[in-house]
Amino acid sequence: MTAPAAIRRLQPEARLCGATVHGGTVYLAGQVADDPSQDAEGQTADILRQIDALLAEAGTDRRNLLMVQIFIADLADFDAMNRAWDAWIDPAHLPARATVQAKLHHPAWRLEITATAALPTPTLPTPTLPTPTLP
Repeated sequence: MTAPAAIRRLQPEARLCGATVHGGTVYLAGQVADDPSQDAEGQTADILRQIDALLAEAGTDRRNLLMVQIFIADLADFDAMNRAWDAWIDPAHLPARATVQAKLHHPAWRLEITATAALPTPTLPTPTLPTPTLP
């Protein structure tokens, strides 16, 4: 029997941590804007910046996103949110994504985003075979 994989907890707070890393997967807690006075596009850009930082701390980046869930308070903000998303996401590495309308805890928060990402697979150096010597 093998030992369970270690769990790393990043940016722990009183009730949760910003991200948990286990078995090659990074699980992000819901991220909200640091500045809730911004419009939906600004809040989205702020949250995506936070996601970049958490992913980097975990050892990965947005190209390795597997799933993103967006909780949006008002569907009227959908287009503004997508403008920030489209400017941020790499079209060659699109994750699965779900967007749902939800009542958020703080009335000024326009959205909350959570995500799951893979850690990159380490690449092993290609072995160099000795050159045969001819007699």
